[in-house]
Amino acid sequence: MANDNKSEHVQPTQDSIETAYTDILRFIGEDPEREGLLRTPHRVAEAMKFLTRGYGQDVDKILNGAVFQEEYDDMVIVKDIEFYSLCEHHLLPFFGKAHVAYIPNGKIVGLSKIPRLVDMFSRRLQVQERLTKDIAEALETALEPRGVAVVIEGMHMCMMMRGVEKQQATMITSHVRGAFRDDHRSRQEFMAYIKGNGR
Repeated sequence: MANDNKSEHVQPTQDSIETAYTDILRFIGEDPEREGLLRTPHRVAEAMKFLTRGYGQDVDKILNGAVFQEEYDDMVIVKDIEFYSLCEHHLLPFFGKAHVAYIPNGKIVGLSKIPRLVDMFSRRLQVQERLTKDIAEALETALEPRGVAVVIEGMHMCMMMRGVEKQQATMITSHVRGAFRDDHRSRQEFMAYIKGNGR
């Protein structure tokens, strides 16, 4: 009979993470015992917990009963939402602004919840394309709106500090669903607002 036992994932401890960063300091030629670096592994481990705290969050808890019945059927936009994330390829930061819109279909969500959704998904190891889609799909599932649109503008340290070293390049990603995909006018209106032309 085949062995159906699966190996269990062992959760690393704080000490093991600090040991790993101590080894990294040695690998790059530093002395982890010198005064300025004595607590660096501890600080970095704490920082990584904070920067990836989105893994411990889920959409239901983020929304926390803040979805309301409301007969409003025009576009809702929250723009210029600051975000900070870590690129999963190099563990270097990328950051910028997210613009999120939806067209309600009998449900709206509390204003602060959209930035919280952006934060939850950005505080994971990400690529910008997936981050954009994650936000849109979560909002669509929670609200079942007529349409959802997300545009993210990001600057990537993995391209600024290393590699091609281009300082001004901005990556723009979009994901549209429902009415925003089917109705050119809705998509145009959204883009005009986030560019500041729809005020």
